[in-house]
Amino acid sequence: MVRLKIGVAMSGGVDSTMAASLVREQGHEVHGFFMLLPLPDLDAQLARVRQVAGQLAIPLTLIDLRRHFTAEVVGYFTATYQAGLTPNPCIHCNHAIKFGLLAEAIRSHGMDRIATGHYARIGRRHGRRFVARGIDRQKDQSYFLARLDAEQVERIFFPVGAWTKEHMYERAAGLGFRFEDQESQDVCFLAAGLPAFLNAQGIGDQAGPMVNRDGRRLGEHRGVWQYTIGQRRGLGLPDATPWYVVGLDGAANRVIVGKHDELFADRCTVHSLRWTHEPPELPWRGLVQLRSRHQPAPAELTAAGVDTWQLAFANPQRAIAPGQFAVFYEDDLVLGSAVIAAETEAERAR
Repeated sequence: MVRLKIGVAMSGGVDSTMAASLVREQGHEVHGFFMLLPLPDLDAQLARVRQVAGQLAIPLTLIDLRRHFTAEVVGYFTATYQAGLTPNPCIHCNHAIKFGLLAEAIRSHGMDRIATGHYARIGRRHGRRFVARGIDRQKDQSYFLARLDAEQVERIFFPVGAWTKEHMYERAAGLGFRFEDQESQDVCFLAAGLPAFLNAQGIGDQAGPMVNRDGRRLGEHRGVWQYTIGQRRGLGLPDATPWYVVGLDGAANRVIVGKHDELFADRCTVHSLRWTHEPPELPWRGLVQLRSRHQPAPAELTAAGVDTWQLAFANPQRAIAPGQFAVFYEDDLVLGSAVIAAETEAERAR
């Protein structure tokens, strides 16, 4: 086996700690790297990661990415909500920051590869490397890695992807580590919740109409960014059957509501299409995952217009959220992804 220099992106949690431990067990030279980000618990994270690196007896280097993270990830997050769309900051961060700027810094320190604690694997097809689902389907994070390009995938290790989360806790305990059995926060930079965070970014309440598909005004909302597709609670619209948020019209500052059946659609438009390798011939048919906890569904991808494509599903899908990512799978392999487009007026009128 060739002994490599592996830079491990570390956070002080069980996953990245065990990634470093597993890489070391494989006989590689391990060096820890910690991203300084504008997080509410940065000091606590830094203390944990220093303790972990000390126990593992590996060097640790701090990489200050606070300014870049604020511009790239927080800026994207805020602007997307302002537009009445649903962002996915983890997908954006993985491509631009963790496997972008951090990976560049790791390479500049003489490392051959980057390893992380993601529950994913590297799969191969026709001699090419793809991100693939992790063994632990309940913890699989391949969806969040869908925007990585071929060059990024070429330099990645996912040591924990071949194991279950439970097994990682057991191995960590056997090495003398004690971690709380809890999941990390979905959006790492939110401390006091979304409304307070956006208010701090200068986005306050902006009242507007709550309407049905026909445009009939049913109530008032406090700002489109406070609502998500599929939301039922907090609408203040009493009726014999529940109302749900079925659309967000950021341009007109409208929240569109409907009944349960209106949450389902058998197609959607996507843009910003990106494949890991060369694009396949269209129509492409495979499995498409529409959000992190969505059960992948059979669909067909066809061209729809200039830089737009259409996804047609074999069965109607619930709560398709514009701004989120549609991720394309062939079996366990991530082939590519696209951003779900906002509905047009014609689509809303259907």
